[in-house]
Amino acid sequence: MQENKNLSEIKVDGQHIIENVELNIWEALIPVVILMGMLAYNIFFANGEALGEYSNQFILLIGGGIAAIVGFRNKVGIKVMIEEIWQNLKSVFVPIMILFLVGALAGTWLISGVIPAMVYYGLQVLSPSIFLPSCVVIAALISIATGSSWTTSATVGIALIGIGEALGINLGMVAGAVISGAYFGDKMSPLSDTTNLAPAMAGTDLFTHIRYMAITTIPTIIITIIVFSIISLNIDTSGNADVSGLLNSINNTFNTTPYLFLVPLAVIALILTKTKPLIALGSGVLLAIIFAFIFQPEILKTISSSSFNSIQNAIFTDIQIVTDNEKLNDLFSSGGMKGMLWTILLIISAMVFGGVMDAIGALARITKALLKMAHSVFGLFFSTVFSSLGLNVIASDQYLAIVIPGKMFKKAYEDRGLAPENLSRTLEDAGTVTSVLIPWNTCGAYQSGVLGVGVGEYFVYAIFNWLSPITTLLFAALNIKIRQLASKDK
Repeated sequence: MQENKNLSEIKVDGQHIIENVELNIWEALIPVVILMGMLAYNIFFANGEALGEYSNQFILLIGGGIAAIVGFRNKVGIKVMIEEIWQNLKSVFVPIMILFLVGALAGTWLISGVIPAMVYYGLQVLSPSIFLPSCVVIAALISIATGSSWTTSATVGIALIGIGEALGINLGMVAGAVISGAYFGDKMSPLSDTTNLAPAMAGTDLFTHIRYMAITTIPTIIITIIVFSIISLNIDTSGNADVSGLLNSINNTFNTTPYLFLVPLAVIALILTKTKPLIALGSGVLLAIIFAFIFQPEILKTISSSSFNSIQNAIFTDIQIVTDNEKLNDLFSSGGMKGMLWTILLIISAMVFGGVMDAIGALARITKALLKMAHSVFGLFFSTVFSSLGLNVIASDQYLAIVIPGKMFKKAYEDRGLAPENLSRTLEDAGTVTSVLIPWNTCGAYQSGVLGVGVGEYFVYAIFNWLSPITTLLFAALNIKIRQLASKDK
């Protein structure tokens, strides 16, 4: 594969780490600095449309072009870059298919009455005073059970967003609560891929990793729930006075029945039995179509003269179901698969940029530079956190944010007499949970696309996600539960 004898490649669990001895740190940072500058201008000064609707996508591709120029100057051939881009694109094929299915799921769950039923019954159970902490707990339980923050958002997350919107609660808060709970569960579940990957990179076993991770993760989620409880008690919402009107509007438009809950329950059951996400979500779409014909024939007639055309519109394009309540009209609309295209193009563009950066050896060079800055135990933890955060920004992929620092920092932890679970915990505290805070990261793009809430809107409220790396650094600074190789009981 390699055209440059100065390139070396390490393969770790299907991930590629390419090193280039000719590339210096300043050259490696050129594409990053330019990319950050362009993105900052686009977000803060051009309202996200400096280059049109797809500005972020174009900026990522421009960043990839600049990285390629740096690579050419350091004798990295185009073949190496294309191969690495292709590897990156292959790695997101399943997530892209999941996104398409989530678009179809949203449309079919709307016309079948599943989402309206969730909102209808949820409004009666979840009052504004407990809604946000309830979102955290519900999302956490589902995510622990399924091992997937993505599945949690695509099922209960969508419903909770709907209930929050009906109650008049800021959707950034709702999304932040859902994401906080979902990533807590994803992080602590033995079924999660990242929870298995981190200890594999660090050299410890799964359950040692989970037990040690609980030391920083449990306090962080408790603080998160407390903060959301305080927010819930003090926010202004449409309140109970408006709920009866919302319930009547839903009831007048849809045939609401508890039988509709069989659809999401079936999807969750499939995931719990370790059915592949594509099959589980696809089954959810098919079941929703059947339920639409059974329970919502009138709704199908209002969308199109043909029920089959209505189903096609729900799966592929925009639909809106009009009620007698304006607040519900925005809620009961869906973009289907078409609505996911912006997010999918963002992921593809991010993979192009990350692929070129990896191919020219920039990712490994930046990580090594951070490792050299670690002159103390706290410095080692800080460098690991900063490296994982940086790779979530640069490589746009949480797996690389775990694999590359895990490989590069493993020996440094051993040399300082630190047990490997210190590294695996730090990789999860910084790599897994912060990926959703980056708009062009696969996780950030997915969550904002599925929940319909921008990263900038939920960033502050994704308390668990940004607090986790702070907590792990605080424990390191105060030398709390920093386990040594010589004594596993510390």
